Amino acid sequence: MDLPYELLVGLRYTRAKKHNHFISFISLISMLGIALGVAALIVVLSVMNGFQTELRARILAVVSHIQISGASGEMANWQSVAEQSTRHAHVLAAAPYVQAQGMLAFSQAVRGALVRGVLPEQEDRVADFRPHMKDGRLETLTADSFNIVLGSELARALGVMVGDRVTLIAPQGVVTPAGVVPRLKTFTVSALFEVGMYEYDSGLALIHLADAQRLYRLDDRVSGVRLKLDDLFLAPRVARSLAASLDTDAFISDWTRSHANFFRAVQIEKNMMFIILSLIVAVAAFNIVSTLVMAVTDKQADIAILRTLGARPSSIMLVFIVQGALIGFIGLGLGIAGGVALALNVDVVVPFIERLLGTQFLAKEVYYISNLPSELQWRDVTTITGVAFVLALFATIYPSWRAARVNPAAALRYE
Repeated sequence: MDLPYELLVGLRYTRAKKHNHFISFISLISMLGIALGVAALIVVLSVMNGFQTELRARILAVVSHIQISGASGEMANWQSVAEQSTRHAHVLAAAPYVQAQGMLAFSQAVRGALVRGVLPEQEDRVADFRPHMKDGRLETLTADSFNIVLGSELARALGVMVGDRVTLIAPQGVVTPAGVVPRLKTFTVSALFEVGMYEYDSGLALIHLADAQRLYRLDDRVSGVRLKLDDLFLAPRVARSLAASLDTDAFISDWTRSHANFFRAVQIEKNMMFIILSLIVAVAAFNIVSTLVMAVTDKQADIAILRTLGARPSSIMLVFIVQGALIGFIGLGLGIAGGVALALNVDVVVPFIERLLGTQFLAKEVYYISNLPSELQWRDVTTITGVAFVLALFATIYPSWRAARVNPAAALRYE
């Protein structure tokens, strides 16, 4: 055969003979350990990617990709800003909004809320409220109807349902002979939404843009304009481009800045999980050290014979590197196959385990996300493969170096 003898000998040493089954057993344990570690890494990172994507989708159901607000908190020429913004190649839609603080009262319950005035037909283009409507429709918000749409947690805290009337108290007061009286207006609850983010479900209320302008005395002014892009990951770059091209004084923020701490924390958790689970692969990889050290001790006579036949120390070293690399390669292949298969079928495997054990890992009563989402990213698989294979190769260096230093005369003395 045309294969190098180092490769042939290394492959032959990987197969056990009758007198060295224990070495073969340790090799099998090393393979399974690497496979288990690699599979665990792929599955865990895929689940974390799924959670990250799910949370991002829920946040962006309420928060637009880019938000342009007036420098003073108000914007008079919002039509011009919207028109200039939509000229950008990556901007799909624009919608005006009014945003202010308010207090909602019903019976004896009082809750603070972030009040957002929107145009329902345009809001649908920049946000995804429609799939998250729990009761009623966003289209019930019409001008001068004084309807209001509440988050489910906010409605639960107030004790209201669709059809109830709540009082919205604006912070701007009216000066009367009796003093400053808060501005009050009664709104009818026309719909409820639930996006699965407590921050919004418990603190956001939607009303029509015209009603918000009248309540907060803005006339034709708004707070700003919200934009939707064709690629949400381009938001920082598009925001910088708009800041340079708009001819008005405005503050531009994108979704990565408005929730920077949250997404940074998720990324840090993902990185830490990668490091922690890599230790499993490292432990399994260093089992190869034990396997090869025992193999070197067992094969000292063979090594001595090869040396007397003219084999160089580097060739002896390569023989055992091949043996260790093959153990790592087989374990790596099994781990990748099992991890990818499990990551692509988490939605089937987890419900089966739940039925088998009679329990639910993510109870709907406790968690907003009751199913384990999974998103396999081949970039993660490539990184895991590279790290695991490097660890396996690194584990072969010392035993191979020790094999290369075997003294032929000493090894054959008692043969």
